[in-house]
Order: sequence, then C-alpha cells, then structure tokens
Amino acid sequence: MFDKCLTKIMATVKITLRKLVNKDGSSPLVMRITKDRKTSTIHLGYHVLASDWDPTKQRVKKSHPNSVRLNNLLIKKIAEASDKAIELETNHANVSSKTMMKKVKPNSGTSFFKQADIYLATLKEAGKYNRYTADKPRIRHFRDFMDGSDITFPDITESLLKQFRHYLHTKLEISERTILNHFVVIRSVFSQAIQEGAIETKYYPFGKGKISIKFPESNKVGLSVEDVKRLEAVHLPNSNYHHARNLWLISFYFAGMRVSDLLRLKWSDFKKDRLYYTMGKNLKPGSLKVPKKALAILEQYKMDKQGKDDLIFPELKTLADLSNKFIVQRRIAFTASRIDKFLREQVAPQAEITHKLTMHIARHTFGNISGDKIPVQMLQKLYRHSDIKTTIGYQSNFINKDADDALDAVVEF
Repeated sequence: MFDKCLTKIMATVKITLRKLVNKDGSSPLVMRITKDRKTSTIHLGYHVLASDWDPTKQRVKKSHPNSVRLNNLLIKKIAEASDKAIELETNHANVSSKTMMKKVKPNSGTSFFKQADIYLATLKEAGKYNRYTADKPRIRHFRDFMDGSDITFPDITESLLKQFRHYLHTKLEISERTILNHFVVIRSVFSQAIQEGAIETKYYPFGKGKISIKFPESNKVGLSVEDVKRLEAVHLPNSNYHHARNLWLISFYFAGMRVSDLLRLKWSDFKKDRLYYTMGKNLKPGSLKVPKKALAILEQYKMDKQGKDDLIFPELKTLADLSNKFIVQRRIAFTASRIDKFLREQVAPQAEITHKLTMHIARHTFGNISGDKIPVQMLQKLYRHSDIKTTIGYQSNFINKDADDALDAVVEF
C-alpha cells in the first residue's frame, strides 16, 4: 500500500532530445519533470546529434566527443532535480510540475540578455518562426545600444528606454511602429523574468504612468469588386503567377484566410461542400461553405490529391517532418514572400490592378467588399475573432457610408 501511494505522488525526471533540429543537425537536450500527467520542460543549454543520443539510457553515446564529461553533468542534473522534487513533495502535498520546474530551473539572475537568450530559445522551441526572426534583431539592436555589454533589469529604467528610442529613431532611422515592436520584446523579456522570480515587479518600467506602448492605427485598404473580377479573368500562362493568383483568390473566397492556414489545407478538410479547419492564430475551429469559384480552382490541384500528408498545395509537401513547427513556419514565411513578389511584380500589372497586391490584401479586400452588407456578428464568425470589439475595429476601416452621407448633408447644397 505504501509503495502504491509513493508511486502516485512521486514526480518523474527525465532528460530527452527534442525533435527540433538546428542547422548543424543537432537537437537540444531538455529535462522533463512530470507530475500528475502534466509536464514542464527545462532547457539544459546543450545540443547533440540524434545519432549520439541513447533515449533509453538517457545518456550520450561514446560516439560523442565529450560523452564522459557530458554524461557526468547529466547524471548530476538528474540527481539534483530528483532531490529537489522529493524535498518539495515531502513538504507540500499538492505541488505541481510547474512549481518543481521553477525550483529546479537554474536562475538566470537579473541579467537581461541571459533572459533574452532564453526567450528566443523558447520561441524557437515553440515553432514561432516569424516572432523569432523578428525579435532576434530587435534584441541585437538593444545589445548594440549597450555597446555589447550586459545589463541588469533594475538598470533598464524609463530614462534608458527613452534614450534607446532616440537611438533607434536617429541612428537606425526606424519608424515609430517598429520602435514600439522593440519595446514589446523588452517588455516580454521583463515579464518572463518576473514570472520566473528572477526580478521583482517594482523594476517593471512599462504600464500606467511609465513607458506606454500604444500602436498608431493604420489604414487598411482592400481591392474593389472590379479589381477582383480582373484578377479572376486575367490569363497568366506562367505557372508560378497562375498559382499565386489561385492562392490569393482562395484566401479571398474563404473570408480572407491567412496564408499560414491556406498552405496547410488538406483534402480531408473538405466534407460535403464545406471546409472545416482550425485557425492557427487563435485555434478557433469552424466551417465555411465552399463557393463554386473556390471549387473550380481546387479542381486544378486534384492531380496531386494522393500526395504526401493529403496537402492540397505543393509548398509544404517537400518537408520531411510537418510536426516540426519551426521548419514549417519558416517554409510558409519564405513561400509567402515569394508569392507576394509574384503578385506585386507580375500578377497585378497583368491584371491592370494599380493597388498594392499581397496575400494579406485578400483579407482587407473581403472586409472592403463586405462593408455594410454583413452584420458585424456574422463577420466576427467569418473572421473568427475572439472578441467582437476586434471585428468592429477591423471593419471600421471599410464602413464609410454613414460618414459619406453626413459629409454630403453638409457640403451638397
């Protein structure tokens, strides 16, 4: 009976090799603490090749050049983590894996750039390629501003951040919106450090009465109905340009579907003339009727219907592992950039469209054409916004009738 109770409350500590593969072919070693079927992960800061790792023994093989030294380190870390886990479970009946992780995880202290490295590693591990590639140079800009030296969190004051703003604006000639994105990254690293207990909240330089981050509103302009008709009708003999136009139209026909969701579409997502998919940005599921125009385009891709992973479009089919989120997001980003170039430089001129044409404009175009035609509650469902305020704010860019009528009432004598 005692053994059963002990087994029930004891946490397990394991070291595993993550699936994420770096450019040199190595993968990160992480420590997993599992309690009550919930797992928390700690990055150990070491990377090895899959061929040098023994998952059963949780040890590095002799083929690794520093196998003895690294294995001794891993044994020590497992022992330390197990001791702290037992200590916590002895003193606290309902301790969670997350609490254990905070106790076991080595504190990176009040060093900003050490925390920033952890922040970037976490983004990469989560497969957030776009944020990783955007935030990495922003952290580098802050390091350059500090002349390459580290800085503690208490030293990152409002005054210092204002100096950093001036540096970005004058020396790097960065726009106000991009400057605010730099501040968002610094704020995120601060929040991470506070959550880990590395610093106290009193040093947090953001918020009411401190550094405020408020993005300026931007105008969102979509194509007109006439523009879309020209895009549908234009003959594009080049297969790349034809495919780019197809992707844009499919996005538009499905209420401005994001390119990251579009390229992941599978034939199995379509059932009885409806599309069922979960939006990647907010994980909201839903379904849409498949317009006849969309069906006609999809027919063009049915020759490859039995392709890898049931994917409709070819861009992700060549990837070896679709479960690697970082690699998938990287491929999507490269594809979106290439498609946008085709749309801007080739498709738009041939379709006689003078407006800027990119994949994201498909979403603005749906909003522009819907205008006052669709109730905001239905638009919220189509856009899959979690909050109707987001829909109202977004659609306000395209609803002009009331303002136009009011203006006419005054100036049209």
